[in-house]
Amino acid sequence: MKIVNSSGKRKTAIARATIRKGKGRIRVNKKPIEIMEPELVRLKMSEPLELAGDVINSVDIDVNVNGGGIFGQAGAVRTAIARGIVDWTNDSALRDAMAQYDRSLLVNDTRYKLPKKFGGKGARKRRQKSYR
Repeated sequence: MKIVNSSGKRKTAIARATIRKGKGRIRVNKKPIEIMEPELVRLKMSEPLELAGDVINSVDIDVNVNGGGIFGQAGAVRTAIARGIVDWTNDSALRDAMAQYDRSLLVNDTRYKLPKKFGGKGARKRRQKSYR
């Protein structure tokens, strides 16, 4: 039995997707993707499914995601799903279509928050000093 594992990252969120032969069920953290809230997050997660077409009806996708916030997790999930579908089909036309639509479907977004440093509230902001 063929099983494809893929992963996606966004900020501090990490998603791991397992794709196997099935009936078209897609679950994120054991919850069907159709009932994910808020709607904007659900739409973001299901972008690669629309591009893949009828391949989806013959596979089950289980995604485990943790870390980060809801939008970081959504970005990680869509990358994991897209990569998994491309690995499953070995279809270069599908890969090119996804890359054309949005490169971050197949490539992790490397941007992240700068770490905070001493002497201030954030990564760059510093305490002001007054000599008077």
